[in-house]
Amino acid sequence: MHRSRLNGVQIDCKADDIDAAAQFWAEALGRPVDPDQPGNRGNYRTLKTVPGEVDIQIQRVDHESRVHLDIETDDIPAEVARLEKLGATVDQRLERWVVMRAPTGQRFCVVRVQRAGFPQGATAWE
Repeated sequence: MHRSRLNGVQIDCKADDIDAAAQFWAEALGRPVDPDQPGNRGNYRTLKTVPGEVDIQIQRVDHESRVHLDIETDDIPAEVARLEKLGATVDQRLERWVVMRAPTGQRFCVVRVQRAGFPQGATAWE
């Protein structure tokens, strides 16, 4: 018998500056880059992990940037505006969510609250 579980999310970034890519995701997700994480070397940066949640690692790649994340919020227009200030762009506004693109090319969605327990674990943005 063996056990396994989701350990983390890899955000592949086709970018010259991995630190700038990691900083965008750190600010977008409310998790600072963990400078003490042993996996931070060369093409890899890891965000600080909240107990009970998955690891998030940003890695520089030669192929196209790719990942899909949903960021849930209780105010979609305000969250979209905050992310645009960080350098993200809107790809498509749909009836119940907004498809956005990070500065390094990954698509992600800003969605209404999806998981039970909101706002527990959410970052409060001004």
